[in-house]
Amino acid sequence: MSKRNSEIVPVLMLLLRVVVGWHFLYEGVAKIYTPGWSSVSYLSVSRWIFAPFFQWISNSQTVLRMVDLINIWGLVLIGLALMLGLYTRIACFAGAGLLLLYYIANPPFIGMDFGVPSEGNYLIVNKNLVEFFSLLLLGILPAEKYYSLDRLLQSFRDLKSEKSEPNTRRRAMLKNLVSLPFLGAFAVAVAQKKAFASHEEKNLVDAVSSASVKSFDFSSLKDLKSPVPMTKIKNLEVSRIILGGNLIGGWAHARDLIYVSKLVKAYHHRDKIFETLLLAEKCGINAFLTNPLLLGVAKEYWRRNIGKIKFISDCGGDDLLERIRLSIDSGASACYVQGEVADRLVREEKYELIGQALNLIRDNGLPAGIGGHYIETIKGCVAHGLEPDFWMKTFHHHNYWSANPKQEFDNIYCRKPEETIRVMHDLNQPWIAFKTLAAGAIPPSEGFRFAFENGADLICVGMYDFQIVDDVNIALGVLDENLDRKRPWFA
Repeated sequence: MSKRNSEIVPVLMLLLRVVVGWHFLYEGVAKIYTPGWSSVSYLSVSRWIFAPFFQWISNSQTVLRMVDLINIWGLVLIGLALMLGLYTRIACFAGAGLLLLYYIANPPFIGMDFGVPSEGNYLIVNKNLVEFFSLLLLGILPAEKYYSLDRLLQSFRDLKSEKSEPNTRRRAMLKNLVSLPFLGAFAVAVAQKKAFASHEEKNLVDAVSSASVKSFDFSSLKDLKSPVPMTKIKNLEVSRIILGGNLIGGWAHARDLIYVSKLVKAYHHRDKIFETLLLAEKCGINAFLTNPLLLGVAKEYWRRNIGKIKFISDCGGDDLLERIRLSIDSGASACYVQGEVADRLVREEKYELIGQALNLIRDNGLPAGIGGHYIETIKGCVAHGLEPDFWMKTFHHHNYWSANPKQEFDNIYCRKPEETIRVMHDLNQPWIAFKTLAAGAIPPSEGFRFAFENGADLICVGMYDFQIVDDVNIALGVLDENLDRKRPWFA
């Protein structure tokens, strides 16, 4: 090796060790500062040879807490050791082992990924595999091949036999301490980021008077009071809370905020959808409701055996009967005539088509429902003798600042809540209330109580993953109260 190469190689190995150590240390510190962080979502969607082992960990709270602590502090200690070059070989092999576990838990194999490109995953190769081999290389090379505290300590041990001049030894010592500025830079960067986050948190507007939030601390599974209670619609067992599909599908009600739809779609990529569905199941929510366009996601979720959540299809689209057939063939557990479709058919007085839809669904052994955004839709169907197995009806009060019944700008979804209460009271079929929070304008504690107290048997709620546990706990609290409910429970 030339003299030039002999000088460059140690520097490159030093930089490789520092950047990998930086990544490890950052991952550990970030998890410390993330409230409620847990590896449960990563472990619970494991689908390879050791999937039962990883899922066993995710299902055991005691073991999961131990694994989370080992994970966090393992990342921190390995990162520190790599950045300093202290106990480098041990740190390299420990880090490689940790990365191998990450890789085995969720390898990016064809047919086992989530079906969408994601940063750091490149078919069989992902960033875990790249860093795994990098650490193996660093661990195999002798410590004297690159600058590190290990090399400095070794030089101290050999000091008595050192033949070089003091100046030479001083230069060697400085070279072996060169990673310390990197660690200092990391500490400064973390401090600045933490200070900026604290500044943001102190200066955000109070959630009571604005759409902004003051803090972002959410509950995890360990905070769950109990699973959602079950009920039945005809022969279908279903949870009293059903996960809504608008957020998952990207049909977000954003009023005049034009960027929100793209933001929702960017957040709810396929792996995040799977995590959300699985978390909902762990909270006792056994069904989600959405458009047939998301049937591919549901089928992939079932095919990979991630979970068994049921799919209730709204059958929305231009060709109602064709969408019903598509939903049934794809494994839907129940179907209903979507609200906007039913609203239009009632306005056009096409009650016969709604009846055909109900018959088609029932002929295939599934509960059949009718939805509506307007109470006139429900009244029209009743007047023409249509009796579904369940009703879907928007339902919320108007006591929020953006409610304006005189104009409709994606700001109000149940235009006549008092009349809805009167009409639904006299119907003998289960009622699933949706839009109970007016697309996020009403706090869950108010919206859930209003829905259940005024006659709804079940509620359909669109939730992000970080809202599910809190919303379930709120609903459980409402259901446990002595509600002033006039309508009998029909589910």
